[in-house]
Amino acid sequence: MSVENSARTVAELDDYRKEALASLAKIEDERALEAWYRSELAPSGQATAWRRKVGLLSREERPAFGKAVNSVAAELEQAFSAKREQIKLEALVQRMRAESVDVTLPSRAHAVGGYHPVTLMLREIYDIFKLMGFQVFESPHVELDLYNFQLLNIPPDHPARDMQDTFWISDDVLLRTHTSPGQIRAMQALCPGPVRVILPGLCYRFEEITARSEIQFHQVEGLAVGPTIRMSDLKGILLLYAKLAFGEHQAVRLRGSYFPFTEPSVEVDIKCTICAGKGCRVCKYTGWLEMLGAGLVHPAVLRNGGYDPAKVRGFAFGMGVERQILLRHEINDIRYFFQNDLRFLKQFA
Repeated sequence: MSVENSARTVAELDDYRKEALASLAKIEDERALEAWYRSELAPSGQATAWRRKVGLLSREERPAFGKAVNSVAAELEQAFSAKREQIKLEALVQRMRAESVDVTLPSRAHAVGGYHPVTLMLREIYDIFKLMGFQVFESPHVELDLYNFQLLNIPPDHPARDMQDTFWISDDVLLRTHTSPGQIRAMQALCPGPVRVILPGLCYRFEEITARSEIQFHQVEGLAVGPTIRMSDLKGILLLYAKLAFGEHQAVRLRGSYFPFTEPSVEVDIKCTICAGKGCRVCKYTGWLEMLGAGLVHPAVLRNGGYDPAKVRGFAFGMGVERQILLRHEINDIRYFFQNDLRFLKQFA
C-alpha cells in the first residue's frame, strides 16, 4: 500500500473514532447502549473490521497502524464502560427519587374499625341505669321452655305464645324470644335480697324480615324487686332514662296494656323526637312515640323467682335497643343494623 493510501486509512480510522464516540455520547438508556456495543465492539463489530485491515498493509506499516487500531478500540472500550456506569447511576438516582421517603412527613393514617351503633347504644343504656343503681346481669341465649315461657306465666296453651314465633332446638330448648327469662334467673340468683338489674342481649324470633322486624334484635330488660316498690318508682325510673337518653325536654306517657308476666301492664311513650310533641306524620300527629313495655311484676312470676308476693313487689320493663336508635336518629329500617353496610355504620363511628 502506498504512503498516500496509508495516510488516508489512518484519517478514516480517526473519523470512525470520532463518529463512534459522538454516537455513544447521545445514548441515554441501556437498550441503546447494548445496540451500540454490538455495532462497534462485539466480535462482528466495526472495531474488529478495522483490525482486519491491518493485514492489508505492508510489513513496515502494520505495527504503527495496528497500534493505532488497538488504541482506538481501547478508547472505545473505556468510553463504553464509563457510559454504562453513568447510565446505571442515573437509573439508580431516578429509582431513589421515585422510592424516596420523607421521614419528616406525618405517617399515613391506618384505617381503624369503630363500634357498632347497637354497641354504642348498649353502653349508653348501661351507663344511665348504673347511675340509678342497676347492675348488668347476663342470661343465656339458648333457653329452656320453662324459663322462656312457663315461669313467666305463659303455660303451653297460652295465646301469648302465638305472638312469638320461635326457633326450637328441641321440644324443651329454644333460642330465647325475649330477655324476660333473665328475670327468673336473676331473682333465683339474688333471692332473698333486693333486685335491681338490667338484662341485655340478643333475642330471636322466626319472623319475616321487613323494615320493622328482623329474626334477631337486641333487648334490655329491667327488673327491680323490693318491699316498697310502686308503679310511681317505675315511672320515675323511665322518665329519668328518657331525659338522659333523649334530652331534658322529654316526658313519658303510660298507657294500659297487657303482658302475661306483669300486672298491671303499660306501654310507655315519649314525646316525638321529630316534632317534640307538636304532631307530625312520624308520630301520626299524636305527639308521642312508643318506647317500651313495662309493668309491676305478676305475683306468679315473683313466686316462681323465689319471692313471697305478699311481702315484696317489683317492676319490670323491656326495651328494644335498635328501637332506641331508630327514635334518636330518625332511621326507618331496622335491617340496616344487620347488613354490615359501612356507609351506614361509619356514621356512628
